Amino acid sequence: MIDSGFETKSLRMELLLLVTFQAPAGDVERIMEAVAAITPLRMGKYDSNAYQSAHGVERYRPLDGAAAGAETELRRRPGTVEVSFEIADDQPLAARVVEAIFQAHSYQEPVIRIQPLLASRSKGLDDRANPNRWWNTTGDWKKAGQPIRENA
Repeated sequence: MIDSGFETKSLRMELLLLVTFQAPAGDVERIMEAVAAITPLRMGKYDSNAYQSAHGVERYRPLDGAAAGAETELRRRPGTVEVSFEIADDQPLAARVVEAIFQAHSYQEPVIRIQPLLASRSKGLDDRANPNRWWNTTGDWKKAGQPIRENA
């Protein structure tokens, strides 16, 4: 396993932490606002970087001591998503982030995971002419008629 960062011509691979949580889709904005109050989730010239999966189905059965009370049948909750984002490899920061997720989450036992990873960070080279970049394609996320800024 690679245990340290490295560089290529175009990017750096940095040691970071991947934070992932599962939640009902309706909880995500509230949870992410709590996270953003602690860390900007910055990636180069962007912030608020996170990924949210499509809706899935969560499966669980409440046991004795659960807030819902013990049940014999398995519950299936549709509309659950997984959200992930990267933070610095910093245990005090990680502790604050997971506490914020826990406090903003609607569950008694929220699923929160942290994994170490190597993540890419661009060196910010001038690649405005690269035909593969979003600003040189016709993707529907591009705002029609907007020119490319010099520092894109």
